[in-house]
Amino acid sequence: MKRQRSRGRVALATVAAVCSVGALPGQAAAVGEPDPYVFDQHATTVAGAVASTDAGQLKAGSIYRSSIKPGGQLYYQVELDATSDTYVSAVAVPRLGPQEKVDYGDGIKVSLQDLRGNSCGNDNAAVFGSAGYPRPIAAHATRAVRKGGISCQSAGPYYVLIERTTKATSTQEEWQLEIRVDSEPGLKSGSASPTVAPTSWPSVSPVPPAGTAQRTEGGTGFNDAAALEPGVWEDRIKPGQTRFYRVPVGWGQQLFASADLGSSTGSGFVASALNVQLYNPVRSEVTRGYTVYDGKPKSAASDPLPSVAYRNRYSVRDEVSGMRMAGDYYFAVTLSPDVAKSFGIKEYGLTLRMSVKGTEGSAPAYAGAVPHYGTSAGGDAGQSVMKLVGIAGISAGTVLMLGLGAWTLIARRRAETLPTREPGRQPPSQYGPPPAW
Repeated sequence: MKRQRSRGRVALATVAAVCSVGALPGQAAAVGEPDPYVFDQHATTVAGAVASTDAGQLKAGSIYRSSIKPGGQLYYQVELDATSDTYVSAVAVPRLGPQEKVDYGDGIKVSLQDLRGNSCGNDNAAVFGSAGYPRPIAAHATRAVRKGGISCQSAGPYYVLIERTTKATSTQEEWQLEIRVDSEPGLKSGSASPTVAPTSWPSVSPVPPAGTAQRTEGGTGFNDAAALEPGVWEDRIKPGQTRFYRVPVGWGQQLFASADLGSSTGSGFVASALNVQLYNPVRSEVTRGYTVYDGKPKSAASDPLPSVAYRNRYSVRDEVSGMRMAGDYYFAVTLSPDVAKSFGIKEYGLTLRMSVKGTEGSAPAYAGAVPHYGTSAGGDAGQSVMKLVGIAGISAGTVLMLGLGAWTLIARRRAETLPTREPGRQPPSQYGPPPAW
C-alpha cells in the first residue's frame, strides 16, 4: 500500500510541475510588460545600516536580499581571511514597467572597505547609461590578496558599502538588492602561475555558428538564466525586457557570444536598441555591446575576449581581468522600450550564437578546494522543470494531455489497491475524494 501511495504522489508531483509551467519565470507578463526579476530562493533577508557600527553580517558563499532608497548609503559587514580573494556583487532591481523612469547616471556602487574606511581599491559602479530605462544592473567590489599588497590584506572584519545615485526627476521608489559574496582560495605556496596579464590574444572572431536554431527561453536574471551550450539558439524578446543566459567556459577556453535581432515591419530608428552585457561567474561585468535598429536584421556582440586564465586578474582592463576564472558566464540581452514606439508592442525574434573555442585545461594549483562558480539551486530547479515538461515547442494542449495522462495513471493505481466491492456496499476510501481540477 505504501508503495502504491508513493507512486501516486510522484504522479501528482508530475502533474503539478506540468501545470505550473504557465507560472514559471518569463511566462506571466503580457506582451509589452517586462518580466519581474527572479531572486535566489535561498537568499537571506538582511537590512543595510545607515551607520557602519550597525552593519549586519554577511558570509562568503551566501546570497542576501535587501533594498535601498534613492540616495541611500548602506553598510554591511563581512569577515575575511588573509589568503582568499573575495568578490561582493549587488544586483539592483528597480521596479519594472513603462511608468518607471531612470536617468543616464542613475545606478549603484559597491565598495569594500577596511575598518578605517579605506577602500580595497577594486570598487565598481553600474549605471543605466545611454540605455536609460529600468532593468536589472549589477555592480561589484573585489578584495584581492597579493604578494607585497598594501591595503586590505589582513584577516578580520570589513565593510561592504552600497550607494545609490538617483536623479530627482527619476522614479523615487526603493530598489530591491540581491547581494552575493564569493570567495576564491589563494594558490599553493611556490605555485608557478604567471603574475602578468596578457597584452594580446586572438582578436579575430570565428565564423558564427550556423544551422537550425534550438529553442530556448531566457531568464529574468542570474538565478533563472537559461543554460546554453555552444551553437545557435532562438528566443523571443519584448521591448523593455532583459533576457539572461549562461554558458560554461573552462580554463583556457575563449568565449564568443552575439545576439541577432530579427527584422520587423514599421519605420524608424532607435539608437542603443539591442544591448548585450557579459558577466563573469561572480557577476562582475566583463564587457558590453549594442546595435541600432531600423527594422532590418541587426547583430550585437562584444569585442573578442582573452581565454579564461588566472593571470588575467592582474590586468587593469575590465575585459581582461573579468576573464579570471572558469564557470558560468552570463549573457544579458536587453531590447529598448523605444523599439515599441516605432515598430510596435510585440515579441521580436532573437537569435543567439555561442562559440567556445579551445580545449579546457586544468585549474590552477589552488591551496584549497577548486571553486565551482555556477548557477544556484534556484536556477537549476527552474531548468529541471523546463526539461521535465519539454518546454521547447510544447503546446498548451500537450500540457493538458500530460496532466490527464498522469491523473489516469493515479486512477489505475487506486483501482489496483481497492478491495472488491460487495453488492450494495460502498468500498472504504483509501485516498479521500479526488482533487478538484
